[in-house]
Amino acid sequence: METLTSLLSAIEGVVWGPLMLVLLLGVGLYLQAGLKLMPIRKLGMGFSLLWKGRTTTKEEESEGEVSPFNALMTSLSATIGTGNIAGVATAIFLGGPGAVFWMWITALVGMATKFAEAVLAVRYREVDEAGDHVGGPMFYIRNGLGRKWAWLGFAFAFFGAVAAFGIGNTVQSNSVADGLAESINMPHWLTGIIIMVLAGAVILGGIKRIAKVAGKLVPIMAVAYILCGLLALLINIDQIGSALGMIFGHAFTPISAAGGFAGAAVAKAIQFGVARGVFSNEAGLGSAPIAHAAAQTKNPVRQGLIAMLGTFIDTIVVCSITALAILTTTEWTSGETGAALTALAFNATLPGIGQYVVTFSLAVFAFTTILGWAFYGEKCFEFLFGVGSIKIYRVVYILAILAGAVAPLNFVWLMASVFNAMMAIPNLIALALLSPVVFKLTNDYFAGKDVLPGEDLNR
Repeated sequence: METLTSLLSAIEGVVWGPLMLVLLLGVGLYLQAGLKLMPIRKLGMGFSLLWKGRTTTKEEESEGEVSPFNALMTSLSATIGTGNIAGVATAIFLGGPGAVFWMWITALVGMATKFAEAVLAVRYREVDEAGDHVGGPMFYIRNGLGRKWAWLGFAFAFFGAVAAFGIGNTVQSNSVADGLAESINMPHWLTGIIIMVLAGAVILGGIKRIAKVAGKLVPIMAVAYILCGLLALLINIDQIGSALGMIFGHAFTPISAAGGFAGAAVAKAIQFGVARGVFSNEAGLGSAPIAHAAAQTKNPVRQGLIAMLGTFIDTIVVCSITALAILTTTEWTSGETGAALTALAFNATLPGIGQYVVTFSLAVFAFTTILGWAFYGEKCFEFLFGVGSIKIYRVVYILAILAGAVAPLNFVWLMASVFNAMMAIPNLIALALLSPVVFKLTNDYFAGKDVLPGEDLNR
């Protein structure tokens, strides 16, 4: 285990080095510039389309498996998870308050990235042997860039199928098991079994059951956590200015050690802010477009406008509330990290109930993330081995939930971090190369021209 950990640590140092930061921020900035800040300017339009997308017409129902609203909820079910609670706290612990600023920057440029991913996913999607709409980076690489780039699509699918076991599975069950062990002394193995049984009942039903559960659970859980967080901020309202000052101030200047906090250089703030920001909102990873490809829509750009909301809701709203709830207390210098730090901060403000709010939110967030990533992973596996392999993947994925609950936390996070980066690289290359398609489709849409999904291109 030590040898494997050392190897993964060395790989992480390379894949999350300057190259990845340049790729993530560079591609996002390029797309945002090419779209003339449209994702930010049209944020209100995106929310309007999301509201209308709760229902679909009879014609649209034949164009996909889930409504545009539930496609976003499935995407959010995978993104709103431990990254919003444990990931934000870890970013602050390792990179200082300035890391939050770089999470925000990652989100703002990531809105353009997520928009482009969804546009391409719907544009180049296909209908598989089972009659389901399938899409995502592996398909827009193969269908958009041509057969000579097919190897890059296969690389993404491989890393995606494996990464699902990290970011979407073992990390989630591990964090919940740790949280429940800390708050109510529940054994890790028991937590793993409970999550495994509940998740298995949903996952085995495929995308329609996952989307149905996500469509009901995600809005409730997100609103409940946001309200609790706002209550905590209201109680500490006099400290918000100071917290914001630390975030902006230490985004560009080092911060000294204080209490159990070891201090952090600006480079660390950028590194962990970007890394944890991507872990949270997944912009650039190429995961969310797999869900959006199943949307009941005939317009790629319209789905892109809905998809970009995922990054905004996840990081600008939910992660910011977590970060400010931590930084408006003194607990961020306690030496704690991960979900334990967030629980300490909430409990300091809401004594007696704060830690239970965090523990319950973490459990629900993690559960829905496991569901969303099960779909992502199986579609990557299907791309590699065909429709017949899906059931095998689902069973192995469900069993891995228990393994994650009892595995060492540091190793689980390390594995997730490495495979996140390995997924992102092929996807970011494809986004840069296919950006002219995104720009043209977007211009056509706002000019009132027809913009068709992939399966309609030959009509």
